Amino acid sequence: MKSTLDAGERVMLIDAKDRRYLITLRPDAAFHTHAGIVQHNDVIGSVEGSLISSNTERSFLVLRPTLTDVVLKMPRGAQVIYPKDLGAILLQGDIAPDQKVLEAGVGSGALSMTLLRAGARITAYEIREDFAEHAKQNVRDMLGDDVHYDVQIRDVTQGIDGDDFDRILLDMPEPWAVVEHATTALRPGGILLAYLPTINQTQLLRETLNRYAFGLAETVEILRRTWHVDGRSVRPDHRMVAHTGFLTSARRLATTPRDQSVSPAR
Repeated sequence: MKSTLDAGERVMLIDAKDRRYLITLRPDAAFHTHAGIVQHNDVIGSVEGSLISSNTERSFLVLRPTLTDVVLKMPRGAQVIYPKDLGAILLQGDIAPDQKVLEAGVGSGALSMTLLRAGARITAYEIREDFAEHAKQNVRDMLGDDVHYDVQIRDVTQGIDGDDFDRILLDMPEPWAVVEHATTALRPGGILLAYLPTINQTQLLRETLNRYAFGLAETVEILRRTWHVDGRSVRPDHRMVAHTGFLTSARRLATTPRDQSVSPAR
């Protein structure tokens, strides 16, 4: 990717107080903020990492946004999964290029973008058409049209078409209602992973997984704490992103745990 910024690109403007603004560059347009007006023409053609001045001589650092920036700033139809959890999902779900992934509950598309950036091919089920349209637009704005992203208005609890998914990822209130369908839709050795806000929901999911051909179940939560580092002043920041959700994953087995002499569940 070249260093200069072109019209049509999305960029992040960052002011002196680390306030961040996500904009799409358009010729002759202007971005208005309390710190002044930034002309898009002053940004177009500049080098990424430059300082751009507003009409009040306030400076803004201009960079292409990271996926984290986009997830936190993009238009939302539903609450997004936070970046700290998205990174964990990639590893706990063992997401890799060309995997066939079923995603249910696309929300605003944050997880979809993360999976697509990792090279997965996604079939997505979403019961709300407005959420589906938000997700498709956000994915298109971030990644363009050259991705395998098939969003269908469907209720995953009513069944899954296909029997060879490598991964099934669920961001929905009752993932235990999908477990039985997942036993036939997910290939043996594949991974089911669910994101849930409460431990009561997580407990119901774990109990359901135990009744079907799933093993090596694991539940984790990710806590993220940043640090203040300024000269000799070094301490944890007063605020942190603590609990957001529980990640539960399990492997699809060829037989149910009760059919084995040693249960693989842990």
